Amino acid sequence: MLTLPPSVRIYLSLQPVDFRKGVDGLAGVVRRVWDEDPLAGHLFVFIGRRADRVKILFWDRGGFVLYYKRLERARFQLPAVQPGADRVVISAADLAMLLEGIDFSRVRHPRQWVPRRQGTGRMQNLVDRSPQV
Repeated sequence: MLTLPPSVRIYLSLQPVDFRKGVDGLAGVVRRVWDEDPLAGHLFVFIGRRADRVKILFWDRGGFVLYYKRLERARFQLPAVQPGADRVVISAADLAMLLEGIDFSRVRHPRQWVPRRQGTGRMQNLVDRSPQV
């Protein structure tokens, strides 16, 4: 499982990309087509035309990193998205499943729990547990 801070976004391209492109070509796609900053520390995931190859581009401490994986007997499965979208933001768990070749259509994600905000200050929820004299 990938452990990434919540500030790191993972952008998955829904359109196949020419895999002859290297770091500069993919950074150009990120900058010109998606209007995103390739130096921001986010991960940019590209799938090849045959869907058996993936490239992940990201910036790390003064240089670009290009991760490449080829599946020998399967195809990378893309998640279902809205028509007309050229990319989607996915979670680290989704990226891990994608890299394993897991079919997104067969995975059920639980609804994400978000705590309810109560009051305006932290002290409102505290109970005085000091001994009574």
